[in-house]
Amino acid sequence: MSRPLDIIFAGTPDFAAESLKALLASRHRVIAVYTQPDRPAGRGRKLTPSPVKALALEHGLPVHQPQSLRDPATQAELAALGADVMVVVAYGLILPRAVLEAPRLGCLNVHASLLPRWRGAAPIQRAIEAGDTESGVTIMQMDEGLDTGDMLRVRRTPITATTTGGELHDTLAALGGEALVEALDALAEEGLAATPQPEAGVTYAAKLSKAEAELDFREPAEALAARVRAFNPWPVAWCALADDRLRLLLAEPGRLAAGEAPAAPGTLLAHDDTALRIACGPAGDQVLRVTRAQLPGGKALPVAELLRARADRFPTGLRLGRHDEETPA
Repeated sequence: MSRPLDIIFAGTPDFAAESLKALLASRHRVIAVYTQPDRPAGRGRKLTPSPVKALALEHGLPVHQPQSLRDPATQAELAALGADVMVVVAYGLILPRAVLEAPRLGCLNVHASLLPRWRGAAPIQRAIEAGDTESGVTIMQMDEGLDTGDMLRVRRTPITATTTGGELHDTLAALGGEALVEALDALAEEGLAATPQPEAGVTYAAKLSKAEAELDFREPAEALAARVRAFNPWPVAWCALADDRLRLLLAEPGRLAAGEAPAAPGTLLAHDDTALRIACGPAGDQVLRVTRAQLPGGKALPVAELLRARADRFPTGLRLGRHDEETPA
């Protein structure tokens, strides 16, 4: 067996911490960790370390938190570590060529999609929002492009009709750690076969924003249900409820009951035991069934519990969302 690899790990959020955990349990050596500078968090806006930094400190690993990797002194410090490979997972900083070429075997990335589909910032949520039935992780040899490097390992997982953004995040985080260790083991032993990404099928996953979480009930039920699931747990889909906001956490397409007439998009139809039923689609002849929701100041609850406690907030015929022709920003 060849010697373990000396690894620089660069990552920031929980997704990246799962890959770091997998490395720490492997035979390879993490010699340094790079992560974003501490950020204000919580109501007190206290400076808080990233999940990756917290894990690194638990294991006594040296932590570096540069504002940028473009500074020549920072690049020299990284190169002086003498790493075999650098692993990058949701780090959040651009890697200049000098950094990409510093480790002996270059830089590997764990990307949460089946490349070349969903290059970019929010591949997990965009896959669900688009109605994809499959996702996965790609271990990629990094180059200077945006998620354009050659593919080294791919692991797949289904997206079901109930998969949320949070659930897919956790599944892919675990798969990413497993695939990463497999790739590094192969790299240490006999090398890795690299497959260029195909030119066909390239899509880009734009960064999520809170603004796009407001639902427009003129959209089809399938699209609305997918967005609700994709945006759970963040930024969380919502609609206007009188002067409040109703947060929608789980939803599925429904259908009009026999004899039930279409209604203006956003109109509350007669609810059933487990769901709010909202007229949607351009003609109001489709139905969005919301099965988990949250009122302002309250807990996220199954709609059955919400109706038992606050049925007065959801009278049949109430119109949710915008009442004019303006599309939500």
